[in-house]
Amino acid sequence: MNETIKTILSRRSCRNFMGRQLEDEILNPILEAGTWAASGMGKQSARMVVIQDAKLRETFRRMNAAVQGRDGDPFYGAPTIVLVLADSTVHTWVEDGSLVIGNLMLAAESLGVGSCWIHRAREMFDSDEGKAMLKEWGIPETYRGVGHCALGYAAAPAPAYKPRREDAILRL
Repeated sequence: MNETIKTILSRRSCRNFMGRQLEDEILNPILEAGTWAASGMGKQSARMVVIQDAKLRETFRRMNAAVQGRDGDPFYGAPTIVLVLADSTVHTWVEDGSLVIGNLMLAAESLGVGSCWIHRAREMFDSDEGKAMLKEWGIPETYRGVGHCALGYAAAPAPAYKPRREDAILRL
């Protein structure tokens, strides 16, 4: 079977990460794969913000958990969080950002790195605190949160796959 297809079929969401930070030689190709995601009309509206600083990661944990109405770690202990934003003036901004996260997760799988899509980026960065962060980082106010990609080395084996729905494909 083709290696790309094998990677797609073997990828699972990781919800238990080791605390060890990813090395640049592992992280950089994953991030580069994100930059090659398809985008509407090739506009490349998405941007990635890589969070590895412990203090900022804690701020993200707190903000995301507050949106969720909980106090735990919505990032499952992942040492790296990639926030994906996209320019909301581009009509495909959500799709563009979503494809970036998909590329990040597939690239991570191909390099033996665990990943998980984490929601609530939109709520986090529509808040006053989130908007202040974007301003501090020099990101235009038209950018909105699409999602986060939690990255790190898995602390446990990936779960078994769920069987695919029999009605997932309709041939006419």
